[in-house]
Amino acid sequence: MSIAIYGAGAIGALLGAKLSLAGEDVTLIARGAHLRAMQSHGLRISGPDGDTRVHLKATDDPVRLDPVDFLFLTVKAHGLTEIAPQIGPLIGPETAVVSAQNGMPWWYFQRHGGMWDGTHLESVDPGGVISKAIDPERIIGCVVYPTAAIVEAGVIEHTEGNRFAIGELDGSSSQRCRQLAASLISAGFKAPIRSNIRHEIWAKLLGNVAFNPLSVITRSTMLEIASHPETSTIARAIMSEANSVARALGVDVAISIEQRFSGAKQVGNHKTSMLQDLEAGRPLELESIVGVIVELGSKLGISVPHASTVYSCVKLLAAQIESHTPADART
Repeated sequence: MSIAIYGAGAIGALLGAKLSLAGEDVTLIARGAHLRAMQSHGLRISGPDGDTRVHLKATDDPVRLDPVDFLFLTVKAHGLTEIAPQIGPLIGPETAVVSAQNGMPWWYFQRHGGMWDGTHLESVDPGGVISKAIDPERIIGCVVYPTAAIVEAGVIEHTEGNRFAIGELDGSSSQRCRQLAASLISAGFKAPIRSNIRHEIWAKLLGNVAFNPLSVITRSTMLEIASHPETSTIARAIMSEANSVARALGVDVAISIEQRFSGAKQVGNHKTSMLQDLEAGRPLELESIVGVIVELGSKLGISVPHASTVYSCVKLLAAQIESHTPADART
């Protein structure tokens, strides 16, 4: 099976390495020093199972590639606007596009059904660029649970987690989902197929919408935020607002606020992906995690004052980072 992974940062490279070791034909698409290191020395994964080095195909030019069976999009959500129009050469008649971003994806209301079907979210798809470039019939939703970081170019540290939940946008059972799940399982991941992948998105987003922006504002880990009286109060308020938005959309989030706090404490002194991006001077994945809750609150007539406040604060930080970030580091 041929697989391309567009955006081979920490998660994309981890995914590609393990799929390659399981016998799949994998090509990584990356940029900068990380790409050059992988091309020269291979990719090293350090994790719970020890250290592994794997040599696999890597490029920064998707135009040179043939169409693939599965195209994983593992770039940050804010990078999709740039890369979506470039994926054409990778798309064949049967290519499935696996969306693996944090937060709420651009396709959330595509093939949704009901009164909200087709609703456009400007926060995650400015100008509708992504929706125009990717046919929703091709999309398989994916919620990513492993935590990993690039500790140096060509070296990934896999901290914990091995689950990639997947599902068709319309909830149907498909051969391509079963095929993808089998490949992921063969690579050592858990790959549950969900009949409603949007509910899984909310279960993860409930924690991210609070811990990610607060970690940036306070420069603190998840454990520190969850354990501190004042920040934990703010985090609970943000989660409660997100819960209200979910319920208005007909979603009963499968995990409680207290369960999210318990999970955060178990993870310990882990830096959120947003804090890692801040410290590395990379653009922040703000809109798909927090901005979209503010936008949906406005559409639904639901007040989200705590989410709006942290969003405004982090948006200023994001603008400062963006103005100092080289173009090749923005995805």
